[in-house]
Amino acid sequence: MLNSVRTKDRILQGMTYFASFISLFVLLMIVGFVFSNGIRLLNWDLVTHNYEAVNHIAGMESDDLCNCENRQIEEDENLFYSEKWGIALKDDINLEGSSVIVVAYVDENSPLQSMTDKGVGEEALSLGIDYSIIRIAFEGKPTALSRYGAEDMIKALDESDTFRELEYTTTGGGIRGSIITTLYLIGLTLAIALPIGISSAVYLNEYAKNTRINRTIRSLIEMLTGVPSVIYGLMGLAVFVPITVSLTKATGGNLISGSLTLAVILLPVIIRTTEESLKVVPDELRFASLALGASKTQTTAKVVLPNAFPGILTATLLAIGRIIGESAALVFAIGTTIKDDVSLTDKSTSLAVHIWSMMTDEPANIELSATIALIILIIVLSMNISIKLLTKRMVERYGR
Repeated sequence: MLNSVRTKDRILQGMTYFASFISLFVLLMIVGFVFSNGIRLLNWDLVTHNYEAVNHIAGMESDDLCNCENRQIEEDENLFYSEKWGIALKDDINLEGSSVIVVAYVDENSPLQSMTDKGVGEEALSLGIDYSIIRIAFEGKPTALSRYGAEDMIKALDESDTFRELEYTTTGGGIRGSIITTLYLIGLTLAIALPIGISSAVYLNEYAKNTRINRTIRSLIEMLTGVPSVIYGLMGLAVFVPITVSLTKATGGNLISGSLTLAVILLPVIIRTTEESLKVVPDELRFASLALGASKTQTTAKVVLPNAFPGILTATLLAIGRIIGESAALVFAIGTTIKDDVSLTDKSTSLAVHIWSMMTDEPANIELSATIALIILIIVLSMNISIKLLTKRMVERYGR
C-alpha cells in the first residue's frame, strides 16, 4: 500500500516537472525569438524619435559650391564624401529596418545648408545629420535614387554642378509617442482602478458579512476575470467613447475612454489579489489593535493595510503588466492611429497596439515588432524587480 502511494506521488511529481519544463521551454522559445529578431533595432533613437517622418522637396538656392576638404571624413571607409558639395553619406538601416541613405556630415559652407522649399512651405530648408535622402533629380541625366546606395549618389553629385530637386525625409520610425501613450494609460488607469479596487477589497474582507448577496458579488468578480478583452473593448466603444465625446472635445476613441476601459478590466484582478493579501494578515493583529482601544477603521488603516501592502504591490504590478500588454480592448476604445503628439482626448496607440499595427502591414514588420516586444519585456522585468525590492523592505519593516 505504501509503495503504491509513493509510486503515485512520483508519477504526479513527474507530471508536474514535465508540465513546468514544457512551460519554461515555450517561454524561453518566445523570449529567444523576440531577442534574436529585435536586438538589432534596439537603440536609444528608437525610444526618443518620432514615428512620423516629414518629407521635403528642396531646390538649389545658390549656384556656389563648397569645395570643402575634410580629411577625417574622407578616411572613413563607411562614409562617402563629396568635397564639391561638402556632404558625407552612408548606407544605413532606419528604425523600421529598411535600407536608407543617411546624411552623416554636412559642412557649414555646403549649399545644401540653405535650399528653397519646392513644396507648400516658404521657409529655407537645410539637410541635417541622420536625415535620409530619397532621391536627387538632375537636369539631363538620370535621377540618383537611394536604392542604388550612398556611393552611387555621391558620384552623381560629384559629376554635377547643380540639381533640379532633392527629396529627403527627417528621422522617423521611433516609438516615442507610443511610449508616452502607454505611460499615460498606466497613470490614468491606476488612478481610477486602484482606489476603487482596494476599497472594494477592504469592504468585502473587513466589513461585509457572509451573506448570499456578498457571496454572489465575489462570484461575479471572479467570473469577470474570464471575460475576453475584446468584449471589454466593445463595451468601451459603446459606453465610454460616447461619454467622453459628449463631455470633452474628443471626436472618437481617446486616452480617457481607453483608461476607463482598462480600469474595468483590472478591477477584478485588483480586488481579488488585494482581498487575498488581506486574508493572510493574522486575526491576532486585529484583535490586539481593537483591544488597545482602536476603532475598526483605525485597525484597518494602520494595522491591516500596512501588513497587506506587499500583496497590494503585487496587485499593482499585475495591473501594470496587463495595461502594457493589452491590445484587443484598446483597438476599440482608443484606436490604432500611431501619433507623436499625444493628447488625452485624441486617438493614439500603446506599445502593444503599435505591435499590432506593425504586424498588420504588408509585409509584416517582424523586426520592429520584436524590438517593441523586447522593450515591453525590459519594462515589465524592471518593474518586477523594483516591486520585489520594495516588498522586501516592507516585509523587513513590518516583520511579515
